[in-house]
Amino acid sequence: QVQLVESGGGLVQAGGSLRLSCAASGRTFSSYAMGWFRQAPGKEREFVAAINWSGGTTDYADSVKGRFTVSRDNAKNLVYLQMNSLKPDDTAVYYCALSVRGPFRSKSEYNYWGQGTQVTVSS
Repeated sequence: QVQLVESGGGLVQAGGSLRLSCAASGRTFSSYAMGWFRQAPGKEREFVAAINWSGGTTDYADSVKGRFTVSRDNAKNLVYLQMNSLKPDDTAVYYCALSVRGPFRSKSEYNYWGQGTQVTVSS
C-alpha cells in the first residue's frame, strides 16, 4: 500500500505563489511516476502535471504550462508542485497521485491518491 499526504495549500492573492508538497510512504516511491490533479467545485478532476520516476520527464496541462513546475526528491519521498502567477481559475482542491506505469494525463492510470489540499486564489 501507498500513503500520499499533500500539504502547502492555502489562500493567496492573484499573482502570488504557493508550493505544494506530497509525502509518500509505504512503497518504493522512487520507482514510480507521480501526478498532480485538481478539482474545482462542480467540475471534473483534471490533470495538472506529471513527472516520471527519475524526474527527467515532466508534462503539464496547457493551462499551467510556464507557471507551474513539478519536481521530486526521491531521497526524501517527496514530490512538489511550485505554482507561480496564480489566477482565480487555479482555485481547486489539489491532489497528488502515484502511477505504477505512468506518467500519464488520465486519472484512471493512477493507482493511489492523496486526500487533497485546498488552494484558493483571490482576485
